[in-house]
Amino acid sequence: MKIAINCRCFSKKQYTGIGRYAYHLIHSLSEIDQANQYSLYVPRRPFDFKRRDPVVKARNFHLEVDHFNRGLNRTLHPVDVYHTPCIGDVAIDNAKVVVTIHDLIYKAYPQGHTPATIDLTDQLVKAIIQKADRIICSSQNTINDLNRFFRVDPAKVRLVYLGVDQNIFYPVPAEEIPQAREVIRSKGIVLPYIFFVGTIEPRKNLINLLKALAILREQKKFDGPLVISGMKGWLNEDLAGVIERLDLKKRVVFLGFLTDTELRYFYSQAEVFAFPSLYEGFGLPIVEAFSCGTPVVTSNVSSCAELAHEAALAVDPTSPQAIADAIAKIIASPQLRKELIQKGLERAKIFSFRKTAQETLKIYQEFSQ
Repeated sequence: MKIAINCRCFSKKQYTGIGRYAYHLIHSLSEIDQANQYSLYVPRRPFDFKRRDPVVKARNFHLEVDHFNRGLNRTLHPVDVYHTPCIGDVAIDNAKVVVTIHDLIYKAYPQGHTPATIDLTDQLVKAIIQKADRIICSSQNTINDLNRFFRVDPAKVRLVYLGVDQNIFYPVPAEEIPQAREVIRSKGIVLPYIFFVGTIEPRKNLINLLKALAILREQKKFDGPLVISGMKGWLNEDLAGVIERLDLKKRVVFLGFLTDTELRYFYSQAEVFAFPSLYEGFGLPIVEAFSCGTPVVTSNVSSCAELAHEAALAVDPTSPQAIADAIAKIIASPQLRKELIQKGLERAKIFSFRKTAQETLKIYQEFSQ
């Protein structure tokens, strides 16, 4: 078969969760599938794709760059299957269409979006659902939302979990700990610290995490910093005021983007990874923290609870006290910390990009029968 994959969602230099998914899906497909021919569609070329992405060295993978904005039909050769790994262009003829829907945040958490954005996204998603022959969802929670908000034929829907690159995210070995801590110190961070990863926006619930940090300080259960790694999103202006009101200016550090190696170091050396998000379609940082051997406190809602299973402390994200209590519980109990680390490492084994690629390939192959 001839399979085309839209690579628009990881064409940025600093890609986020969905971009990581697309990148690693293609990389893993190139390792397991030599039978099919792949065209990687790039709407424009803002970076050296071949230098950055080794998968194009595979003989059955070819780059198709739409230099002149001609669209899918005129850029791609005739293909049997077209897959967009994110909400994107499906205007292609004579091909089976596969779409990955990671979340329906604009429906489930409309507070983070303008009415115009909600209407526009809704029109796009409805058109994609109608056009798609298969819809891949990255969590059961997203499937539930799909059924809650839209009438979708269940025969079209498949659950395929995302993965974590365990060549990048793994516990720092003992001999590497001094190097890891030196990198952390070079960023101005003193151990112990609580770590958070994610785009800085209201849905990530940082305000309640900050309130939890203030509670921990007031109760003298933790006085270290909260280290935040993430790009600025939207509606985050209140954070500075909250930090000042809670007297946390010297206890909150925004690091912005970190390299994969830096992320691994920060995950693995953290006292706790705190991720009390109000809504996630998947929640990749939870699995990355598991894979790095870090105890996790997360939410008991959406896919966070689904991923956490019994490997993390899942709490009510609307309660700063519940968040603080869970963090304090891990800090106070070396035995609980050890148990959560072990359970997290075991849980992380379920989520591999190779498995993601294998299950996605089975979906492509449904159209060859």
